[in-house]
Amino acid sequence: MKQMFKLGGSLAAALVLGTALGGAVSAQTLTMGLRAGPDSIDPHWSTLGSQAETLRHIFDTLVMSDENLGLKPGLATSWKPIDETTWEFKIREGVKFHDGSELTAEDVKFSIDRIPVVTGPMSMTIYTKQVAETKVADKYTLHVKTKSPAPTLPNDFIRLFVVAKSIGMEARNEQFNSGKAAIGTGPYKFVSWEPKGDFVVERFDGYWGAKQHWQKVVRKEIPSDPARMAALKSGQVDLVNYVPATDYAAMQKDKSVDTFVADSVYFLNLTPNVKETLPKKVKVDGKEIDANPLRDPKVREAMDLAIDRKTLVRVVLEGLGRPANQLMPANFFGGNKNLPEKPYDLAKAKQLLADAGYPKGFEIDFHCTNNRLPGDAAVCEALSQMWARAGLKVNANALNGTVFFPAQQKGEFSLWMSGWGTLTGEASYTYGSLVHTADPQIGLGAFNKQGYSNPEVDKLLQEGSRTMDDAKRRALFEKVTEVSMNDRALIPTVQIQTVWAAKKGMLTIPPRVDQETLAYEIKPKS
Repeated sequence: MKQMFKLGGSLAAALVLGTALGGAVSAQTLTMGLRAGPDSIDPHWSTLGSQAETLRHIFDTLVMSDENLGLKPGLATSWKPIDETTWEFKIREGVKFHDGSELTAEDVKFSIDRIPVVTGPMSMTIYTKQVAETKVADKYTLHVKTKSPAPTLPNDFIRLFVVAKSIGMEARNEQFNSGKAAIGTGPYKFVSWEPKGDFVVERFDGYWGAKQHWQKVVRKEIPSDPARMAALKSGQVDLVNYVPATDYAAMQKDKSVDTFVADSVYFLNLTPNVKETLPKKVKVDGKEIDANPLRDPKVREAMDLAIDRKTLVRVVLEGLGRPANQLMPANFFGGNKNLPEKPYDLAKAKQLLADAGYPKGFEIDFHCTNNRLPGDAAVCEALSQMWARAGLKVNANALNGTVFFPAQQKGEFSLWMSGWGTLTGEASYTYGSLVHTADPQIGLGAFNKQGYSNPEVDKLLQEGSRTMDDAKRRALFEKVTEVSMNDRALIPTVQIQTVWAAKKGMLTIPPRVDQETLAYEIKPKS
């Protein structure tokens, strides 16, 4: 059985999932086999989606999002701008932390103020970059002063996890991982966590929202695709995420298993390092050269033209994706619907390389993840082979995310590919993070490690980030998309589709475009 959900309204339809072979799901315990889990129980430690997905069970966010990334009330029941640089958030009354203490605006202020203090591998400051100051107006009212008009602040706050002020500003990983500081207001309470192993929580009966069906939830981190699929077949888990394309094809013929496909917000993007000096020199005719070929627009265009995206989708991903021409879905706020489809032109690619002074190509190292998103390592290897046809020798190195991301943040790669999802549903989150010149003073370009800098793009992004008029802001961001994609600041390859699997007819779950698998949204099929 196969059902297809697209980014439109059909995503609101329920995904019907099932339990593993070997009997019905226990009404008390839900066990999930997931490709990735957290690197810490501190919700301010990392921006990775697997981190947020896991910790949503313990910690609530100020603003929440539905399965289509539409904003909805969370710990804030409402929000509004009260002047050009001040947002007012009304905090939900009667909310209890897991230790029985009451949530107030002081806890929210503490959580916002804490984020810049935490030094994780991927800074959460991209969500607070617009914040200048926080002020408690009263017990249930928080005023957030921004550095300039900030129309997208509520979108940023869907990743603002609220922790108890009582943990103290000095609390770090050790206190969270032991459970001492893992005090949230979420639907489940922390029980235990084994790094790269099981994350276990139990129902919090004092939760402010709907009562949860599951008394206990076990999230098993199983990064190996074959092992995760075997766990489903053997009944060790009730459902799995990120079913690989090869297993998906087989599961479609398996009458005991349901498979479900949904478009996601995640794209696999190439990033060429355009700094004057590369961390590792490229080679021409076997000899190292000082020049960085990636600084030449002709070389970047050649590498772009040498990518056969339709083949990546049809063969490498076995249909579970879409060719991409920008860094987020075109129908998101600021996406550009007028950008043409990316062409595949090997002859022109070779000519551009020759015009750039590399008629015989060059040799360069290429890094990517092997456990971040479905098909990432396979796409990485396929790209290396495609570039070989253009005369380039590209050494593909697929790394575990725990190795890849710290190295990438330190600027150790010359050319890399990783997944990025526009989790706020609008362009400033993605383009402000990835293509604006790295500028810690204004909080933009936090993930621009490639050295790309275009004054026009910077100006457009800064103007858009403070423009309250939606139509004007959209037009500014559409121009950002156009200019940065024509510059090939990053080179998008494919948009990923997500597959879940379980035994037929046992569970229901609304599919989310952010790919998150959340126990509190999963119910037994009635």
